Parts: sequence; structure tokens; C-alpha cells
Amino acid sequence: MTTGQPRVPRYREIAEQLREAIENGEFADGESLPSEHHLGERYGVSRGTIRQTFAYLRASGIVSSRQGARRQVLRGPRAQPMTELLSFSRWARSIGETPSSRTIGTEFVTPAPEVREKLGLTQGEQAFHVERVRLLSGAAIMLESTYYPERLAAPILAMDLDAESITDNLEDYGIVFVDAEHSIEAIGATARTAELLGIHIGTPLLRTMRRTTDPAGEVLECSFDTYLGSAVAFVVRNSVAAGAVSRVRSKVSH
Repeated sequence: MTTGQPRVPRYREIAEQLREAIENGEFADGESLPSEHHLGERYGVSRGTIRQTFAYLRASGIVSSRQGARRQVLRGPRAQPMTELLSFSRWARSIGETPSSRTIGTEFVTPAPEVREKLGLTQGEQAFHVERVRLLSGAAIMLESTYYPERLAAPILAMDLDAESITDNLEDYGIVFVDAEHSIEAIGATARTAELLGIHIGTPLLRTMRRTTDPAGEVLECSFDTYLGSAVAFVVRNSVAAGAVSRVRSKVSH
């Protein structure tokens, strides 16, 4: 019996090709995509498969869901995948945007208990805190509040924090971000956040908490990133196959 990775469904392969075509400018914002019949002939599949493709793209916020009409490319939040660990700068460049920052401040702080626990610090140990507004092609879309172990302060302070990626530049020091866990919540903008991002108080935001480690499992950062809900959407892709082992184990354990 052959074992290995399950084959990616055909509709998802087509969806990824269409998504790449959209990102590469083959289809402009608001432009209609080819019909189900045309795409079926183009990819050699049934109209049912193309409908699955459109359903997948709709769920990702890439195309419209108008019944009885040609699907249109949506100008909406930029989709940020949560299944791949990318720095903000690398993600921005991958979608054709220019990343930059506006540094609010850097300082050594006695972290709150939640941050201390995430960083694995003992009582009384300090963390190095960096706060920046992150921009896509000049537009502020995120307030980044990141805490690092003290040992990372020196290389970070040597960077141009308004122009450079901390994550990418730390790789030059042999410090590699490998694994991360995220939590996401919806919040309203506080007065301070609203002022920094140039929005109204109470504007809907998405706030993520990220804890990242290196290949040895050492914690490198604990970051609270607050995004404009209208500018960014997080995409999580699930697979039945990914949970097959855990379901079998659960069944056996009972």
C-alpha cells in the first residue's frame, strides 16, 4: 500500500493558478473572470470542478459571489496566509507592495506577566520592546508591538528600523525564526491606536499575538500586531487528511 502526502484536489490547483494570475496583474481589480465554461475547457475539467474553484476563491475573499453573473476580482483586504511563516516585509513584497515602518520607540522594559511567560523570562528579567507602525506602499495598516529577549537588543538597535525587517536582518546573525503560534481576536481601536494609525476610535481591528522560536526551540519574540480589519484578512487552510492520524488515535484510545 502506498503512503505519502495526499494529492491536492484539482479545484485547489486551479484556484492557486488563478490567484497567482490575479496577483501578477493578469486580471485587474473589478474585472470579470472567464466563464465556468471557458475555464472548464482551459483546464480540462467539468463545470462542477470550476464551481468548487470559485467557492474556494470566494472563501479566501479573492472573487465575488454574485449569483448568475461572472465572478469579479475583489479589491479588498490583502490575504495573509497563516500556514507559512513570513516576515511582514517578505509578505508585503510577495503581494506587490512596498513595506516600510515608522518607529514609535525602543526601550528595555519589565514585561507584563503574559509577556514574561511567553518569553520564558524569570521574575525581574527585562525584555527589549520595539513599537512600530507598519506601512504597505505608504499606507499605515498595522501597529506592531514586539518584545525580544535582551540578547537581541544590540543587533536590532544597529538596524534602520524604519526601512529594514528585523526578522530578515537577524538571519545575518544566525538567528532564524522557524516556528510560531498565533492567536487572533477582533477589537476596536483605542484612542492611542487610532491616533497612530490615523483612524477613528472604535474602528474594527484584528489583533494577533505571536510567539516565535528558533530551530532549538528558544523563544525569539512575543509580538502583538494590530491590523486594520479593512486592509488585511488572515487565510487558514485546513485539510481532512491533516487530522486523519489524530482521529484514528482518538478512536483507538476509546
